[in-house]
Amino acid sequence: MSLAGHLPILQVVVPLLIAPLVVFLRPRGLAWAAAATASLLAFLIAVTLTGQILRSGPVTYMLGSWPVPYGIELHVSPFSALILLIVTGASTVALFAGRRSINMEVNNDRQPLFYSAWLLALSGMAGITVAGDAFNIFVFMEIASLSGYMLIAAGPDRRALPAVFKYLLMGTIGATFYLIGVGLIYMMTGTLNLADMEARIHGVGELKPILVAAGFITVGLALKAAVFPLHVWLPNSYTYAPHMVTVFLAACSTKVSIFVLLRFDFLVFQQNLVAHDIQFATVFIPLAILAILIPSVSAMFESNLKRLLAYSSVAQIGYIMLGAALVSVTGLTAGIVTMFNHALAKGALFLAVACLGTHFLQLRIENIRGAARHMPWTMAAFVLAGLSLIGVPGTAGFISKWYLILAALQEGSLGIVLVAVVLISSLMAVVYIWRVVEAAYFGIEKEGLQPAGEAPLALLAVTWITVLANLYFGFFPSLPLTLSTEAATALLEHLR
Repeated sequence: MSLAGHLPILQVVVPLLIAPLVVFLRPRGLAWAAAATASLLAFLIAVTLTGQILRSGPVTYMLGSWPVPYGIELHVSPFSALILLIVTGASTVALFAGRRSINMEVNNDRQPLFYSAWLLALSGMAGITVAGDAFNIFVFMEIASLSGYMLIAAGPDRRALPAVFKYLLMGTIGATFYLIGVGLIYMMTGTLNLADMEARIHGVGELKPILVAAGFITVGLALKAAVFPLHVWLPNSYTYAPHMVTVFLAACSTKVSIFVLLRFDFLVFQQNLVAHDIQFATVFIPLAILAILIPSVSAMFESNLKRLLAYSSVAQIGYIMLGAALVSVTGLTAGIVTMFNHALAKGALFLAVACLGTHFLQLRIENIRGAARHMPWTMAAFVLAGLSLIGVPGTAGFISKWYLILAALQEGSLGIVLVAVVLISSLMAVVYIWRVVEAAYFGIEKEGLQPAGEAPLALLAVTWITVLANLYFGFFPSLPLTLSTEAATALLEHLR
């Protein structure tokens, strides 16, 4: 088999093997260079895998050539490819942009450990995305979670510690629920491979344990994904983490959990449990509406920039779950493409905030008054990324909301309500983005808080590359839309 045939396992192994080596690279520049190189290699592997999938369809890899269900299977579908692009792309962007920011926030002697934890988080999320069985998903989930806790706690703000403790508590409950559910399914089917699980449940006579398992797995993964109202760990975790950690995790961590939730639900449960698609919609449509509106209200009154954007992330998770809960090709396409476009918009916004963070110790709206006069490129990037988050035509965010509205209109009278929710929440996004813009462009500077100049060139350049990507995929959305449509179609095929 050629090297191209081993790409699924290399996607996980490259950052996983380099992670322990980084610990011994004491000069901080070497540790950063090794981590950035490993992340870039992972991104290039994800791009190559995406090309293979677009040409030839899903890629399957058997470890040790053992057949399913006895061996470990790695499976890369269009949905997996999209998530891999998000995870590896977010990691690479944050590392290449954030060397100076990380130097400011993480002590020199801790940086090798920091970069090692970063690569473990990257490897864990990539492993979750390509794993074909429920147990290895759990293993990689724990790798990603434990290293994520370390990354959030690595900064100078001690308020990160109680935030991490809450995240640890909620994450442990979520992982435990997931494992209980998987154990129940294994007890009834004798398999852990998802495809084999889907087939064997047909022969199970007593489905009550499967229904209980569906409840445990859904709640556990919803905790991990910060689905409203199980999102309480997210705002402080994003707020007090180092800036580049926030960029990385905000772009991809919750989306990986949503990926597993949708994959489990559509592959294993919906066709095997009577009316489960109706149950899924009945539970998640109201929760999605609340998730879209309530955190948006919180963001409108929040003065801390990072917490404001964190509440916005909870609302965006609501958009994703709303699309999925419609259980239609258009709805699932809207939800899945929102994962990609939200990663672009929120990544760019948090990068712009990181630019501000190089000059402002306290990232509050009242402290950045007049900042646009000294940091015009930073604030211009924030404005354009904010337009994408709002969903202005010509940006990636517009594509997501357009498809969500199209999906909602297929639902009759309920669709009118859903369209109203989307439009109202977009107006709310205008309000909280405008509060930042108004302060930066029209506010009176506080004495002693004027920034010395623009952000570091590397950070600013990568920020603008991400902003321009929002514009590019607004005008040329074929790549994420193709992957999203194929992913939605494949998920719904399991209901037939």
